[in-house]
Amino acid sequence: MNELFDVRGKNILITGSTRGIGYALAKGFVEAGARVVINGVTPIAVDDIVEKLKQLGGDVYGYCFDICNEEQVEKNIHAIEKEVGEINVLINNAGIHRRALLHNMSIEDWNKVIDVNLTGAFIVGRCVSKEMIKRKDGRIINITSLNAEGARPSIANYSAAKGGLKMLTKSMATEWGKYNINVNAIGPGYFKTDLTRELVENEAFDSWVRSEVPLGRWGETKELIGAAIFLASSAASYINGQTLYVDGGWRASL
Repeated sequence: MNELFDVRGKNILITGSTRGIGYALAKGFVEAGARVVINGVTPIAVDDIVEKLKQLGGDVYGYCFDICNEEQVEKNIHAIEKEVGEINVLINNAGIHRRALLHNMSIEDWNKVIDVNLTGAFIVGRCVSKEMIKRKDGRIINITSLNAEGARPSIANYSAAKGGLKMLTKSMATEWGKYNINVNAIGPGYFKTDLTRELVENEAFDSWVRSEVPLGRWGETKELIGAAIFLASSAASYINGQTLYVDGGWRASL
């Protein structure tokens, strides 16, 4: 049974992994014995996380690049494959929020969220898939959101991007399945992260979340680790094109 969920020795690239969900997943895979590649856009932040995880005994590497920049992505993916080893699992986690009501939302805020949360996953996924296709083996996990399934005021750009990522997951799975590449997604509900700090600290919003989630609380980022390890392991070898929602039962209660 342990072998079914074994990820020891696998090379895991996690985009946007210097904080929040990405960091929690990186730490979880390190503790599970995987080799982890940290990604971010700020060199000092990447270096700090690499050092932090190495102190835990992790086999960890850091690469600083913008997932929306095709040239940077291709250069760094090539370097990772050469210097670290073949990428067995890609986790497209990088994401941002820029909140505004639709009628006040700037085109800049719309485009930036779509670029990072959706187009970036396409760019990195396309690049990584080329080597996975040659090897006829690989896993891709896209981090979408509960908000891919429902709208809420002020996050139309985020919901549109995450809804698009859900469908991109299905498209990747449909096109690349024949190459033995499994592509799935994890859809977190409301979790305590840097992106949601102001919402957690908003008493009215906090009360609303607790009243709507059947478990009656926010999620902790460590509670996403199991889902990611499952989808990266041989236990999920026949799961493809699915979104696993980790939301405390929110969708079940709608």
